[in-house]
Amino acid sequence: MGNSAKLRYNVLRIVVIGVGVVLLGRLLWMQFNAEEYREMARGNSIKEIVEYPMRGEILDRNGEYIVKSRVCYDVMVVYNELPDEGFDTTRLISILDISREKLDRELRKASDNRSAQTLIVGYLTQDNKLRLDEQNIPGIYTRFRTAREYPRKVGGNLLGYVSEVKEEDIKADSYYTAGDYKGSNGLESAYEELLRGKKGVSYYITNSHHANLGAYNNGNNDIPPQRGLTLTSTIDIRLQEFAEDLMEGKVGSIVAIEPATGEILAMVSSPSYNPDLLVGRQRGNNYMEMFHDQRQPLFNRSAKAKYPPGSTFKLVQGLIALEEGVLSPSTKYPCHEGYRYGGRTMKCHAHSSPLDLRDAVAHSCNAYFCYVFKDMITNSKYGSVKEGVRVWNDYVYSFGFGRQLGTDLYGEGEGYVPTPEFYDSRYNGRWNWGTVLSCSIGQGEMGCTPLQMANLAAIIANRGYYYTPHLIKAIEGRDSIDRRFYERHYTMVDSVNFVPIVEGMWRSVNVSGTSRGAYLEGWDVCGKTGTAQSSSKTPDHSTFLSFAPKNNPKIAISVYVEYGGFGSTIAVPIASLIEEMYLTDTITRPHLIERVKNFKPNYGYYDRKQRNYDAKRNKQ
Repeated sequence: MGNSAKLRYNVLRIVVIGVGVVLLGRLLWMQFNAEEYREMARGNSIKEIVEYPMRGEILDRNGEYIVKSRVCYDVMVVYNELPDEGFDTTRLISILDISREKLDRELRKASDNRSAQTLIVGYLTQDNKLRLDEQNIPGIYTRFRTAREYPRKVGGNLLGYVSEVKEEDIKADSYYTAGDYKGSNGLESAYEELLRGKKGVSYYITNSHHANLGAYNNGNNDIPPQRGLTLTSTIDIRLQEFAEDLMEGKVGSIVAIEPATGEILAMVSSPSYNPDLLVGRQRGNNYMEMFHDQRQPLFNRSAKAKYPPGSTFKLVQGLIALEEGVLSPSTKYPCHEGYRYGGRTMKCHAHSSPLDLRDAVAHSCNAYFCYVFKDMITNSKYGSVKEGVRVWNDYVYSFGFGRQLGTDLYGEGEGYVPTPEFYDSRYNGRWNWGTVLSCSIGQGEMGCTPLQMANLAAIIANRGYYYTPHLIKAIEGRDSIDRRFYERHYTMVDSVNFVPIVEGMWRSVNVSGTSRGAYLEGWDVCGKTGTAQSSSKTPDHSTFLSFAPKNNPKIAISVYVEYGGFGSTIAVPIASLIEEMYLTDTITRPHLIERVKNFKPNYGYYDRKQRNYDAKRNKQ
């Protein structure tokens, strides 16, 4: 072996021996200190913290915020981690803005499950959260949340609200755990999966005293939360606010639709409520107060109520009869303030007689449509009245009545269309055309939601088809909304048969008829009034269908005011003001606004109902 090779060999041997000595020394050191390491390992743990996302926000069709999210916090306690020597409770209740009784009560609840996080109070502001952090009380934690804000303070029962999940929510969806929040009612519920976002998770190292030692693995294992998506609604929030203002003090509904798209421009259910009432610590108290209100501000009448459509339904009867060939636009029938049959009279108001179809629509003649309906269901080609009613059912269903339209609001009502089976059951099979004659003018067993009635206005505006009414126009990050909202739905009536009906509605507003109060110069408004009977002991309901302009219509609307009297009394001026606001972006008839606001229907029915309800509650 040469000198060079021997030198390399000796150097390598020294290095190997040196490494061995170091490793042996480290091993001996660890052996002597193993218990200390084990103690440190036992004292440290990795804690998993759920990170909640910002909830998605909602814009109106013009980009204005309807629903915003602001940062707030839940304050949680883990009873086992509270300091043995106590802490400054006086300072804590000052920061949390709660009473000592409230704090003591929540701490007692937390002691039932000492190792779990228990909510003390929610909706802590960011400033108070910083003040709480300064106290650094072991066992007291904050959990990031978002709370809703409503810049315009309208649309309560349209938008819905956010509330704590129930046990059934947790069982139905693994996303939720106790203490989570989710959308309830309205758009908050219908689009919950998009608005809620996705939770994240962070991992922290804590010691035996539960002190935070920092992020585990430098945060490389953390999963950031994903905020909810922003939704652009179809609602014109300025129009919504104006419409709610017109309905103040009244019970009923307004629904306005863009016929060319099915987009809902405004959806008012009155009474409504300021959505801010269902945010914050008083949410529960405010909810219960509204829950016990017999005028039902939490109930979305627009989508769920079942009303008799009244005379507005004459439009459907005329269309069906035209399609079935038992009526022509020139057909005339007499009216001597009513239609007499079997010793009874279907009364009508005074007007010229006889009338053709167009003028019968314009003047809302009851007798005319009794003739029309009878001729339709007794047509000999059906073989029986029962089969005539069955054919009539099919036509009516094609207009979207008697079923859900499929809008993007959960809990949509179906209304009701009576069937031959219904009459067989009620009258033991012994009934005839006179039994069902009240349906000719939208009374009797007929029931429709205001949304269905507004959709009828859109169908006539489109001359025979509609798009499913919907409330969301665009979704952040997506090319389109649900494809079903782009599909046309055709009625069983040919478009040519809509021409005389539209002409009659135009005459009613612009020439002579019951809808003259809806006239807007230059806009060719078309309308049909309705006076729907409620019962013999209460005033009639006021209702009105309309669209404008006559050609290339931009808005279709239904107004329904409970116990408002004739359609022309209050429903017509409300609809006319909304159409003017939407079409011209201004109001030229402030006197009409005052008239609408000063109109107070007789709500003795609701007052009596409230008194009886309160008396029963007080006894309990």
